[in-house]
Amino acid sequence: MRLATFNILHGRSLTDGRVDVDRFASAVRDLDADVLALQEVDRDQPRSHGADLTAVAAEAMGAVEHRFAATLAGTPGLWTSATGGGQPSTAEYGVALLTRLRVRSWEVISLPALRGRVPVVFSGRRRPVFVGDEPRCAIAAVLDGPLGPMTVAATHLSFIPGWNTVQLRRLAGRLRRAPRPAVLMGDLNLMGRRPAQITGWRSLADVLTFPVDRPNRQLDHVLVDGDLRAEAGARAVHTGLSDHRALVVDVGA
Repeated sequence: MRLATFNILHGRSLTDGRVDVDRFASAVRDLDADVLALQEVDRDQPRSHGADLTAVAAEAMGAVEHRFAATLAGTPGLWTSATGGGQPSTAEYGVALLTRLRVRSWEVISLPALRGRVPVVFSGRRRPVFVGDEPRCAIAAVLDGPLGPMTVAATHLSFIPGWNTVQLRRLAGRLRRAPRPAVLMGDLNLMGRRPAQITGWRSLADVLTFPVDRPNRQLDHVLVDGDLRAEAGARAVHTGLSDHRALVVDVGA
């Protein structure tokens, strides 16, 4: 079974600055994932030609089921919070989970929201900048895996140091009673072994994923709790899209 997570930057290429829906579909098809987590996903956004990028990806990979959860509604610069579950009929942005396996149940999990602005020191700056964050959520599904039920969750955590740790601990706690093995995939905005240390779950992939041209850190992760092993080394795939590489790993019991 192949797992993959990909922060798609709404399908935009840094090479030419364009969103080409056919090129995005081809990139997803080439990943050939059985279960795929996507972050920074557009639906009905003018900048991505009004496409439902989750539906485009589902058709490209041959997914039998998929779910999109909006965290923001409206267009860039005019964002408003979305609940993740309501999916109002307007332009949206969020995360998605797609699978070729049958789904027994879905759940959208809201993550703790940061209220107000906090000081963050960014690389290359001496003084902190006060920033806010967008709403965050996870999509969890109980799947019919090769050996029985398993849980997969997809998320995109805050870029604000410390707050992403709070969100990850909360999410791992919410998944504690879910069927095992359980997999957590996504752009966690945490580097290296830190996500495994926070959750107590095992990392299935130790590969640099960001920035796309010359990766020097791993922000994208596949974590597991339970009897699931990587069958070969994970790969960070340069798809020609996004500022992240896609993270791909083949697994077995």
